Amino acid sequence: MTSNARTVDEYLASLPDDRRAAISAVRQVILANLPKGYEECMSYGMIGYVVPRSLYPAGYHCDPRLPLPFANLASQKNHMALYLMTVYGDPGTEQWFRKAWTATGKKLDMGKSCVRFKKLEDVPLEVVGQAIARVPVEKYIARIEKILVERSKKPAKKTTPKKSS
Repeated sequence: MTSNARTVDEYLASLPDDRRAAISAVRQVILANLPKGYEECMSYGMIGYVVPRSLYPAGYHCDPRLPLPFANLASQKNHMALYLMTVYGDPGTEQWFRKAWTATGKKLDMGKSCVRFKKLEDVPLEVVGQAIARVPVEKYIARIEKILVERSKKPAKKTTPKKSS
């Protein structure tokens, strides 16, 4: 669920008590482990952790008006979610993350970058902290730029014209 909150405090205040407590706890771990250079803000109606435009003026390639996203934290309709762009697109980090999470004995419900959870007890906070801490802003920018360069070198997909009937 997208929020219209303009600040993180407004966002947290809008949550039910149980979700506020869980999101706040995950948020505190993120903030305690967030490498220098990233900033917390509201992004896409969620709590966002981004590379500010002052460090990366190009912004987010999908929408250059926005800062480059690094992670997001949200209360959705049926679950809470942690979106880890640091895991998405980096097979080595993803493999490490999946292994570290499951080694805690907690069930991992994960898409490409989205880790879904129903309650705080489902989240190994130390793994979340390690995932956030392991990617300094310079390394993250370099990885994003490398991906964008690689994408630009790929030939366009050939399309086969549809046959008319």
